[in-house]
Amino acid sequence: MSAPRPVPDTGSELDIAEQVAIYQREFPTVDPQVETIVSSLSRVARRMGTAYGRQLTVLGITSAEWEVLKALVVAGSPYQLGPGELAKRLGLTPAAMTHRIDRMVAEDLVTRERDEANRVRVIIELTENGRDKWLESMRMAAVFEEELLQDVEPTERAVLSELLLRMLTRIERTSP
Repeated sequence: MSAPRPVPDTGSELDIAEQVAIYQREFPTVDPQVETIVSSLSRVARRMGTAYGRQLTVLGITSAEWEVLKALVVAGSPYQLGPGELAKRLGLTPAAMTHRIDRMVAEDLVTRERDEANRVRVIIELTENGRDKWLESMRMAAVFEEELLQDVEPTERAVLSELLLRMLTRIERTSP
């Protein structure tokens, strides 16, 4: 009878090398290099999401609200879109967008006004408070992102950027 295999401590996350070794033990044909890359990317994305979430909490906004602010900023000055266009850009139903806009109007992040040229059309516009929150979130993110990449040299950053964009392009092309 063989000795029982040690069970990893599930109270904390395994380091990547340990995780990949277990994968190889259980699935011997797994490519350890691929698993190391994918597992690392997954953890980086998860930890980045957590950090950004904390920053938004400090600012008193949710990630869902931040997405609306971003869509309005990306639209450019005068930072206006119709609710239907916002819903489309964010992949939301019109009802979900209406609910989100209601909260954001109450928080003075956006305004909702009738279009004077077309009274049927509603315009959602970024407020000064909403723009300030978005800008502060970007400032906070820039500090975090610089810390995240502090061990990556500028030439390595260029290579990493290119590699990640190629991976993203393939994923988006094959699984939109």
